[in-house]
Amino acid sequence: MSALPADLSEYDVPGRGRGILDVFRRRYLLKLLVQKGTALRYRNSVLGWIWSYVRPTIQFFVYFFVVGHVLGQNGRVEDYPLYLFSGIVVVNLFNEAFGHATRSIVSNKSLVRKIYLPRELFPISAVIGSFIHFLPQLAILLIVAVVFGWVPTWLSVLSLLAGLALILAFSTGIGVMASAFNVRFRDAQNFVEIVRTIATWSAPVLYTWVLLEDKVPFWFYGAWASSPLTVSVELFHQAVWGPTVTENIGLPPEFPVFAGAAVAFTLVCLVLGQVVFRSFERSFAQDL
Repeated sequence: MSALPADLSEYDVPGRGRGILDVFRRRYLLKLLVQKGTALRYRNSVLGWIWSYVRPTIQFFVYFFVVGHVLGQNGRVEDYPLYLFSGIVVVNLFNEAFGHATRSIVSNKSLVRKIYLPRELFPISAVIGSFIHFLPQLAILLIVAVVFGWVPTWLSVLSLLAGLALILAFSTGIGVMASAFNVRFRDAQNFVEIVRTIATWSAPVLYTWVLLEDKVPFWFYGAWASSPLTVSVELFHQAVWGPTVTENIGLPPEFPVFAGAAVAFTLVCLVLGQVVFRSFERSFAQDL
């Protein structure tokens, strides 16, 4: 009598998972990695979590003095300190999430070489960890906004959440991709620093979109305005800064088109990031 064939439907191919979908199946691992990253972030640091407040505060005062005072933006933009700070926190979140996600695989090379687990856990946990350390900055922003006369509305809260969701999704997409490149090509970290520098000065944080609209060709302006970073910053501006001023410049007339393009680009980055990551992860252990 022949034996019945074994049912292998519940087994996965060794070392190969379902990408980002496996992150949701192994939420407990994600939680452990986030806790590990948070615990190690400021270990042996004198100030610890206070650095989450110190760095954006110093950055704000430097920008405010140079751009706001010396270059006169403070006199051209109403409530410029709030405008500036509401943009800085978004750029800081992107820069930190992108940077930590890029280094995440290399930073956890001992785990990658010894055991199999969905490697996407590392960049995604880095983005979540950056979001956790962004929360103190967001709290300060909301307190300052209240001092300037901000009264939250459903529209402002939705705008804030939409900007936050967009920048986190964008950071995840390119962070997953960059983390894979960084394993194979270690000089990818230098490219990340270039991107972070461009992000700081290209987003409408130190200036308004009106200032750029008339100074560059429309194709360049359209590409700039369709950036997920630009759209996220503008959503934060209109959520926090807009309700406090009497002369709100508002959003660009074509903003719905720009926002749609930013969302589409973010989705492409998420898909492309997963494809690139899956292609490179086969040789992670050897490259590390």
